[in-house]
Amino acid sequence: MPVSLRQLPMLLPLLLAGCRSTPLPPPPAAPGVAVAPMPVVPELRPGVPAGYLGRALPDSLALLPPPPAKGSAGLARDHAVSRAAHALRGTPRFALARSDADLRFPHVAAAFACALGVPIRLQDSPRLYLLLQRSLVDAGLATYAAKDHYKRTRPFVYYKEATCAPADEAQLRTDGSYPSGHTAISWTWALLLAELSPPQADALLARGRAFGENRLICNAHWQSDVLQGRAVAAGALALLHANADFRADMAAARAEIANLRGNGIPASDCETEAAALAVKIPGVE
Repeated sequence: MPVSLRQLPMLLPLLLAGCRSTPLPPPPAAPGVAVAPMPVVPELRPGVPAGYLGRALPDSLALLPPPPAKGSAGLARDHAVSRAAHALRGTPRFALARSDADLRFPHVAAAFACALGVPIRLQDSPRLYLLLQRSLVDAGLATYAAKDHYKRTRPFVYYKEATCAPADEAQLRTDGSYPSGHTAISWTWALLLAELSPPQADALLARGRAFGENRLICNAHWQSDVLQGRAVAAGALALLHANADFRADMAAARAEIANLRGNGIPASDCETEAAALAVKIPGVE
């Protein structure tokens, strides 16, 4: 069963106690695509790989300033942006925001496929898929020192409104808003994918920014949550680059992307995504 962001803190004791390590089963190769041997990786539970960093996460409480204070210009800005984003309900961008809210695999693996220009699927690029799975855990967990300290109220609770993902709302009510975990994850992915495929860097970074800002449209986060989620992502990626397993997966993923691009395997549904991304948040994009 896949792991969502809201489950990560519950799984942290397993991660830090030393997870079981088993080789992931090799996926079937797509025609003409060479599949590198899968490494042995620690697991949060059977079939769900752990992150790379273990205890060596960036400390978001030390890294970030406090969220905007009551009566501050920053808080007024958060509320103004929230209302502007809320007005996009019913648009194609809202539909994309609802899709981006779901961090479960294999669904979320496809979020950057159009920007990258190749599909991101277990059967086509298993090391890239593993790279996204493991870095999600690290970036997501890195937000919780600040989340648990500040326990910031989310906009949908403040305004007594709905989000784009009603099934998540009960848990989100007790999960701190600051900083945004979805943003930390998506910006980590945008940065590492831009490194893997520099010609697509602009598109990948734009998609990463939109993914995080979709949390505004979902009514799940304030703008300052999103902005500081990017700071956590930068800290996580810096530490990831010191990890040998991460570097090995990056090298293997780079080869997979080049192989897929050379075989001309297209990403799908990119026209729908482009139309959604053309809908901008007033005053933000």
